[in-house]
Amino acid sequence: MSLPVIERSLSDTEMDRMMDSATKATNYLKAVSHEGRLMILCHLASGEKSVTELEELLSARQAAVSQQLGRLRLEGLVHPRRDGKTIYYSLADDRSRQIIGLVYQLFCKQD
Repeated sequence: MSLPVIERSLSDTEMDRMMDSATKATNYLKAVSHEGRLMILCHLASGEKSVTELEELLSARQAAVSQQLGRLRLEGLVHPRRDGKTIYYSLADDRSRQIIGLVYQLFCKQD
């Protein structure tokens, strides 16, 4: 993967577009920079889970899991689905799966 070269000759429009992208990236990275939220995304990378399943997998209280899911939902990283009284969550798009894969490669994979 090659990174772009940022030149001083960028137009104002190009610079504004770059700043907008930087803002979006920063907001996304802030959302995944919490251990609890990152762990939720890791569990959801393998498929949809209910709030109760996430509580058990994380050994966390419902209030804590719900708070983190709320932030992930607000940032558009997870998608809720209700089935009766049960709420299931899944990753909203492939960005999170890609980020989790990269984090796994960089920090978790044992060679």
